[in-house]
Amino acid sequence: MDCFYIIPNKLKDKDYTITNEIRDYIESKGKVCYVSEKDREGHIIPGTVPEDAQCGLVLGGDGTLIRAVRDLGDISLPLLGINLGTLGYLTDVELKDYKEALDRLFDGEPEVEERMMLEGHFRDGKTDIAINDVVLAREGKVRIVSFHIYVNGTLLNTYHADGVILSTPTGSTGYNLSAGGPVVEPTAQMIVITPICSHALNTSSVVLSADDTIEVEICEGRYGRQEQVSLCFDGAEQTTLVTGERVVIKKSQKAARLVKLSSESFMKTMRKKMKGN
Repeated sequence: MDCFYIIPNKLKDKDYTITNEIRDYIESKGKVCYVSEKDREGHIIPGTVPEDAQCGLVLGGDGTLIRAVRDLGDISLPLLGINLGTLGYLTDVELKDYKEALDRLFDGEPEVEERMMLEGHFRDGKTDIAINDVVLAREGKVRIVSFHIYVNGTLLNTYHADGVILSTPTGSTGYNLSAGGPVVEPTAQMIVITPICSHALNTSSVVLSADDTIEVEICEGRYGRQEQVSLCFDGAEQTTLVTGERVVIKKSQKAARLVKLSSESFMKTMRKKMKGN
């Protein structure tokens, strides 16, 4: 690889010391390096990604990498995460190892993992995507909300809960895991539905095929009360849905492309990151 595109996180690299150090190292090897242009909110400015970029270097944690995937949209750029955060499930390289990682990229084409993403359709034809999860959670007062879950047009279940998580395999180690959902190998092709604090004794996660289409409908509350639910993709954009509204979730045609340099298995990485907990 000869051309790189650095996507920094200004909160973790405030004066761009790390960014400049990595850029200087790349250029000292005779390679080309760009640094992303961002707006005030920290998002990549549309139309500013160089067409000749061959690999994006994301400096930060999992959140930075997830934001980069979302910002790039339809741009199919392989991304390598360099961890400046804490756990870093998605970031493949620790900061202290960045020179060794870059040297390997200079020498040839790396392995690139494709991670499935979810696509959601909701009010007025709006759409959004998620590499981690789509979450519907109650708004306002602390009380449970009812959700009808349909799979391919057939009612699967009605959850009475604080919310519902629809997770990709990549996102299974995030909110899904905290809510008691299963850990899934990240390159698998499936969708996990996990209720949040379900008011039931026997409510478990449901694992579905990546080819299934899932609809979540917000049910009417007690005494005909209209409920309000927050719909959120990857913890980013948030929309309020009300009783009777639905969101349709299915596998996206777009896949996140993550550079894989580490030879460690997912299970070993998970065990190390979770420190046995």
